[in-house]
Amino acid sequence: MSKLMTHDVEQAARQSLATLDRGVKLIFFTQPVACGACAEQRELLESLTRLSPRLSLEVFPLDSPAALEYGVTKAPATVVRGRVDHGIRFYGLTGGYEFESLLESIRLISQEAAGLDGDVVQLAALLKVPVHIEVLVTLGCPYCGKMVRLANQLALANAQVRADMVDAAEFPELVTRYDVHGVPLTVVNGRRAFEGALAADQAVLEILKAADREAYEAIEARLREAQGLRQASRAKEGEVYDVAVIGAGPAGLAAALYARRKGRSTVLIGRQAGGQINDTALVENYPGLVRIEGAELGRAMREHLEAYPVAERCHAQVTRIEREERLFRIALEGKEHYLSRTVIYCAGKRYRRLGLPGEERFIGRGIAWCATCDAPLYRDKRVAVVGGGNSAFTAIRDLLHYASDIHLIQSSDRFQADPILVDEVRRAEQGGRVHIHLNSQIREYLGDQRLEGVRLASAEGGATVDLAVEGVFLEIGLEPNSAAVGRLLELNPHGEIVVDREQRTAVPGLFAAGDVTDEPDKQIVIAAGAGAKAALAADRYLAAGPSDAVGRTGQERALGAVR
Repeated sequence: MSKLMTHDVEQAARQSLATLDRGVKLIFFTQPVACGACAEQRELLESLTRLSPRLSLEVFPLDSPAALEYGVTKAPATVVRGRVDHGIRFYGLTGGYEFESLLESIRLISQEAAGLDGDVVQLAALLKVPVHIEVLVTLGCPYCGKMVRLANQLALANAQVRADMVDAAEFPELVTRYDVHGVPLTVVNGRRAFEGALAADQAVLEILKAADREAYEAIEARLREAQGLRQASRAKEGEVYDVAVIGAGPAGLAAALYARRKGRSTVLIGRQAGGQINDTALVENYPGLVRIEGAELGRAMREHLEAYPVAERCHAQVTRIEREERLFRIALEGKEHYLSRTVIYCAGKRYRRLGLPGEERFIGRGIAWCATCDAPLYRDKRVAVVGGGNSAFTAIRDLLHYASDIHLIQSSDRFQADPILVDEVRRAEQGGRVHIHLNSQIREYLGDQRLEGVRLASAEGGATVDLAVEGVFLEIGLEPNSAAVGRLLELNPHGEIVVDREQRTAVPGLFAAGDVTDEPDKQIVIAAGAGAKAALAADRYLAAGPSDAVGRTGQERALGAVR
């Protein structure tokens, strides 16, 4: 048995391979020198092929004619093929989450079926030019497998597509070439296309955008008309809406749904449907759904909303909301703006930043937030982790397997993390790989195109010291996206919007819901419920007429809560 396969994993793989319809061949390319992972991957494939008579293995050196035939230029490389070669390749190890990606590619090739939904199959058929998809992954990333499997499915559905999984830890030269600082990263025809795990239809559109921009523009324009169950349309700047919902997370999607079902003309403005739940691998506490991927839940919510004639302005950032007589003026980046009689503000939260000069420039070029996903990209490199809670100590635990030196930077003299995590990190400190800096703050990021270090000073000021690090993980929590209403409302000390039990704010006609509010429990189901409550309250406000008395109770309660 391969050390990449435990007994339980082997049994699950045996059951999965028992369903194969036709024979599948694994073709492995190796080289004897400078390929530490080659022997390990070969052992895994040999163990796997022993589990099914329909699975076979051929092994070739990288300099063989077979490598030229299959277009393989680096090792370890695993080709998965059936009666024909569908262009599916795995470069590096297929352990961790990518073992299931390998198994699924074997199953699909055996069945000679892509396993895609009908709408996605139609989108895949729009890829008319050669498309080479590379998905750079780390084996500990729970989101990466989704994009690898989709790339493989597209290769099965469309002969124009080739799909490569690339283990970033095994091919640092590609990490440098594609400037990888977060995974999964999808590269199309040698260029970065998008980062993160998108829903299948969104991902195909992004791939199409990268491969054939002109075709994408034409298709996107008529895509709304092609979906029979979708009644959503693009928002119009000249129209005055009854309800404007800002933010497309669970709170915003629920608010827009309820507002539209009440017959109110509704515009939804947001960056990405689903919001933060797109970054959640699995949701297991949403009533009625035992287990669902976060991105799939967000997609289901959006599709439910779009069954109604709602106006949308997607991929947009609201910069300012102002009151103009009895209307709200909602300004977006640039000169674009929209008018509405009421606003339901559901902009959620974002990862907290330090707010230092140059910080924006280094995001994705040394500054990161997800150590679970990105730790393998910092193999044998020096990194810093900022924070003193559980997330910071968990990040250090993930980084210990990869980074050469880890600096923990904490602004106070104590930690908030659980004792068991603190003890684990303290033991690593004794081994010399972890260095703890208490009462310290980063005052400056150092570097030009990429992060090269940080300048530390004590929390009280004084002398500074420079640390040479190539990565900084900010594990300091989240902050509300409330800046757009900062001139209208007095926020609480945490920057949150204060609301009453009907989601009313201190400004009549302005409601808020979700993580951007002072609701103490930040949960998907609570955010969705609050969005629904806000829409119902907005409907009552509109029905009563725009007098200052409407919402005065909410104003008094909200202001009282602030004080």
